[in-house]
Amino acid sequence: MSYRRFLLLSPLLALALAVVLLAAQDRLRPGLRSAAVVSAPARGPHRPEAGSDDVAAGAAVADADLAIFREKLGWARARRLDTLPLGEIIARLGESFVGTTFKPYTLEAPGPERLVVNLRELDCVTFVENVLVLARLVRAGQDDFDGYRAELTRVRYRDGRLDGYPSRLHYFSDWVADNERKGLVRDLTRELGGVADPEPIHFMSTHPDAYRQLAEPGVFEAIRATEAVLSRRTRYTIPEAKIADVAPEIGNGDVIAATTNIPGLDVAHTGIALWKNGALHLLHAPLVGKSVEISERPLAERIRRIASQDGIMIARPR
Repeated sequence: MSYRRFLLLSPLLALALAVVLLAAQDRLRPGLRSAAVVSAPARGPHRPEAGSDDVAAGAAVADADLAIFREKLGWARARRLDTLPLGEIIARLGESFVGTTFKPYTLEAPGPERLVVNLRELDCVTFVENVLVLARLVRAGQDDFDGYRAELTRVRYRDGRLDGYPSRLHYFSDWVADNERKGLVRDLTRELGGVADPEPIHFMSTHPDAYRQLAEPGVFEAIRATEAVLSRRTRYTIPEAKIADVAPEIGNGDVIAATTNIPGLDVAHTGIALWKNGALHLLHAPLVGKSVEISERPLAERIRRIASQDGIMIARPR
């Protein structure tokens, strides 16, 4: 399988996944070394400078996203999802996205950091964010697109404020902690038997070529300072061997973050908990795949089968 396909993943996970893939092939071809892949920058395709055609395309994209936004809220109203608990709203809305195109790098727009709205194409994090935001609007009986954009900003950025690239919640354990402080989720990991994960966080600062924004003045230093704070903070994970035991405590719509043994990284994948036929599955935009899907295998089995994933964090929307 070509590495080029995998290096087009979301910036924080691209190099990490490439290392895992190459490590797996090392067992089949012992002579193959991983250093070349580690040093390869995980950049997206070249983007031409914006012209009139690009402006017109951008307007069409905005219209398409607005149409999806209205369709999802209309679909939810017709089914009276506003009468359900938030977790059930999230699960039902999340299922409505099954088949939506998976696409990495959707947040890496050219130019200064800005709020990116893309309901047509999703990665594992933007899927979780958009479903959470839409579900909160459904519960509140709101259908204003500006309100959706404001809520998406609140979820995606530290303290709910868009203040440049470093304000985005790049590390998902930071996403959970920040959204817990904002009252949007509750981290259940520790109370469900999670154990402390003492590994330091430094993936972005040790792979600067993978993130074009780190070359901008002050950005590298800001990211490294954030990593230092996160490394001092105690975070918890449910080890993979215990996931089946705690599964009955996980509800539809809970946010699931797959923790990882990749050095410097906290979380390798995210999704939404979904019970199907008495088993807990993951509703997600897969790292390697073409569209949003419900995992074929139950969550506990899925985590056990992926060498780079070693447990989960659980955050309950509120």
